[in-house]
Amino acid sequence: MELQSLPDTHTYREPFCQWLAQIWPDARGLTLGEFSGAATGYSAQTLIVPVRGTRAGHPFDEKVVLRVENLGPPVYPRQAPGLDVEIDIQYRAMQAVAQVTQLPLAGLIGYEADASVLGAPFFVMEFVEGVTPVLEPLYTQEGFFFDAAAEDRTRMTHNGLQLLAELHTTDWRAAGLDWLIPPGSTPGTRAQLEVWERFLNEHLQGREHPAAARALEWLHANVPDGLEVGLSWGDARPGNLIWRNFEAVCVTDWENVAIAPPEFDIGWWLMFDRTCHDYVGAARLPGTPTVDEQRDYYCDLTGRDPQVIRYFELFGAVRYAAIITRMMNLYVEQGKLPADQTIWLQNPPSAIATDLLDELT
Repeated sequence: MELQSLPDTHTYREPFCQWLAQIWPDARGLTLGEFSGAATGYSAQTLIVPVRGTRAGHPFDEKVVLRVENLGPPVYPRQAPGLDVEIDIQYRAMQAVAQVTQLPLAGLIGYEADASVLGAPFFVMEFVEGVTPVLEPLYTQEGFFFDAAAEDRTRMTHNGLQLLAELHTTDWRAAGLDWLIPPGSTPGTRAQLEVWERFLNEHLQGREHPAAARALEWLHANVPDGLEVGLSWGDARPGNLIWRNFEAVCVTDWENVAIAPPEFDIGWWLMFDRTCHDYVGAARLPGTPTVDEQRDYYCDLTGRDPQVIRYFELFGAVRYAAIITRMMNLYVEQGKLPADQTIWLQNPPSAIATDLLDELT
């Protein structure tokens, strides 16, 4: 995703320091270092802030992560009425999941809904040391994954799939995540089709998207009924994990969380793998399992049906096409792209949807 420009952090410095002092009543002499961060997400600015001072009389020098809501409409479709602030969704989801699982999550420090403090709602979490596969430059063409030994690429991919399988054992009811389900609605594949088709049509603004329309027609006609629902991370891919020694040490970016079949996540993971290899001209590096091998590995871990997962790979392509449509509209509104741009129509997920549908029919 595109690198975002950092805000004027001078405006953040004093109010954020005061806010931290309230969150940490035993803190004294707090000072902030230079704000930094790639801010790679669309839904929030992500800043790393060094903090020094004393707590309970003991000196400390550490980093925290500040995530500030981007102004404007949400990037992802609303799962339920009232879920309009994406960092609020992230914070609530992480808080809930941390209570009932051992998943590696950043420790939460606090959430602030009052936009008057920094100009938008924000939350703060602990900093987790590690590396993240990025999209610019693409991690399959440059960076630590590209430079890794073949066996480390295999280990990293398998580790990510193991974590995904563990995530899908989460007891979402015990976590109190029913707020993700609209009142009177039954969670499942059909509910997600309704959410995403509505979102796509809203942002198409009357335009036609033949690849997505054809895919949606097939998805509606071939819904795999009877699937259990569970916690869906929503943006399951290596770039939303922090890695250390080729093992995932933190799950990030929960703003697209939902209650849906677990296949919803693995379908997205595999679709994104196709995007970062075959559909951008990046060779599959030695040691990187193929899409089929990753699907089979996840199914061996979970006992799920690989043919059902292929349905959700196609659904993932439609979801990604919808997100790209929304983002290209935003870029046009901001003057970053001309009004006649066709990226919304011609992009890797649209091509993936077409190819997958040809294979499935």
